[in-house]
Amino acid sequence: MEAGSTETGRQAPAKGRLSTFARSEKATAGTLITPSRLVLAFIILFPASVAIYIGFTEWSPVTGDQWWEAYKSWVWFDQYWAALNETSFWLAIWRTVLITGVAVTVEFILGLVLGLLFVENFRGRGILTVIFLMPMMVVPAVSGFIFFMLLQRDGPVNDALSIVLPGEVRIGWLQDPSIAPWSVMMVDIWQWTPLMFLILLAGLVAVPEDQLNQARVLGAGFYYRLRYIMVPMLKPVILIAIIIRAMETLKLFDQSWLLTRGGPGEASTTISVYLFREVFQNARWGFASAAAILILIFVSVLAIFAIRPIERGQEETLEEMMVESALGDDDQGPTSIPSERAGS
Repeated sequence: MEAGSTETGRQAPAKGRLSTFARSEKATAGTLITPSRLVLAFIILFPASVAIYIGFTEWSPVTGDQWWEAYKSWVWFDQYWAALNETSFWLAIWRTVLITGVAVTVEFILGLVLGLLFVENFRGRGILTVIFLMPMMVVPAVSGFIFFMLLQRDGPVNDALSIVLPGEVRIGWLQDPSIAPWSVMMVDIWQWTPLMFLILLAGLVAVPEDQLNQARVLGAGFYYRLRYIMVPMLKPVILIAIIIRAMETLKLFDQSWLLTRGGPGEASTTISVYLFREVFQNARWGFASAAAILILIFVSVLAIFAIRPIERGQEETLEEMMVESALGDDDQGPTSIPSERAGS
């Protein structure tokens, strides 16, 4: 009893010292990251607070008042109702959703095809990979200016088509309202397919080679290996790639503005171009702030629903790891007992 009480008395101070050390270490870590937290909170919260504040007013720089004096033209939710009742606002959202859906789908298909081609080793693979990744490295403003010159009526694209097709081709890539949105999509696909290709290639390289070899030995063709082995294992990577590209495409501004200024008319006006016009051309700062808050709410709801499959996949993976760990412990238990008896 004395020995046990002595050992317990010795262990108690040790545990107390460890818990005190852990608390002090956590407090020190919290103190060290406090400045970065404050800076991050200022960067995020201050602009958001100003936008929410301005959205409840009719303030504009042309009124002559400073932004903190916007309360003089307080209108509560009138700007939000005005945005919800404005047809051009919903049309801009529809065009943005359309461009996002088409562009991201095409980028995913092309990226997956390129990833399947480049997952195998072949001569010149490194050089070709760099070439395919080059469009992603071009500044969006530069790519927009390049395609603005290429897609003119008398530009190189129509001249090249005139050589291949009969007659003189003079397609209004940027002047025809029915074609201009597709020109914007084409530029976005050209520039950001490499990013999708890079993400999917990284996922394909991580697929276990032994499972693919076993399926190949059992006679499974490429389609079945792709459908039953590669795609299920790539599902988290695919979701992440699609979410990243969709979020970026929803903010599309450079290509639409540089190619067509959102035109002709409003044919290629995305939500970013729409808000830009409302702020800098129409000087409707309160209206634009309210519309931007509404867009933020819509995108946040979509992001929540988009992230749920990833969270479910992580939970399933964690459950599988726990089950495998439990099965491994059960398998090791009976085998260790005979060895101990044999030793005794």
